[in-house]
Amino acid sequence: MIRIALLVIWLLLSAWLVIWTGEGLFGVDQRRSILPFAGEDTLGAPILIGVAWGLILTFGGLLTGLGRRSRITGEAEIGVGRIVEVSHTGLSVNDVPQYDLFVRVTPRAGDDFIGQLRMLVPPTDIAALQVGQPVPVRYSGTHRDAIELADVSDPVVREAMLQWRIDRGLIDPRLVKARTTGIQVPASVLEVRPTGRRRDGQSELALKVLLAPEGASTWEADTMVFAFPEAISHFQVGAPIWAFYRREDPQTVAVTIEQEAGR
Repeated sequence: MIRIALLVIWLLLSAWLVIWTGEGLFGVDQRRSILPFAGEDTLGAPILIGVAWGLILTFGGLLTGLGRRSRITGEAEIGVGRIVEVSHTGLSVNDVPQYDLFVRVTPRAGDDFIGQLRMLVPPTDIAALQVGQPVPVRYSGTHRDAIELADVSDPVVREAMLQWRIDRGLIDPRLVKARTTGIQVPASVLEVRPTGRRRDGQSELALKVLLAPEGASTWEADTMVFAFPEAISHFQVGAPIWAFYRREDPQTVAVTIEQEAGR
């Protein structure tokens, strides 16, 4: 309802400004006008109306989705997208710039599609939004261009991200059971060696890690991990990470950078 009201007001103001401009350019008697608030005694009206027109165009579009943004309707699905373009819209709110993110989404079924996210991004966070980076998204099953960022702390979203990595071979098939059903414990990197293999923009690392369960003996294990270039520093020698293993097979270990809640 708010969107419709703002759109109607914006269209009326646009029509007023067009007619007022036309009268100024082509009108014979500049002292008379067919428009309300456009007489000789209301010379400030065009300025006020122009300011209102601009505010609705700028902030109305930001807050209510006027223009290019779509809303998710019906049942939403979860998928993983890859950023293909980051574009500054030119708008800032409280010194926080607004960006358009164009994301190639891989749905659970069907072909990939491109969706758009419009969001405010603090300058300190824009470096994390690089082309090629995977992001969890929610999308409409009926209108594929409508997408939203998904909450990565949601277990359902984490599961979707994990399955995305498994489907693309970014987790060695031998490590899947450990990663999905294993016990999570703190670990440290003892050795790291790039293998030279790359997949989906990620580099494979061969690691030797030291697992250190709380209150239990430590042990070493060899494993593999695919990591984005900006995440490789988290796997340097001595870096703290998290490891997953199954009790019946403590030498088959999968690793991650961050701890997962509930594991």
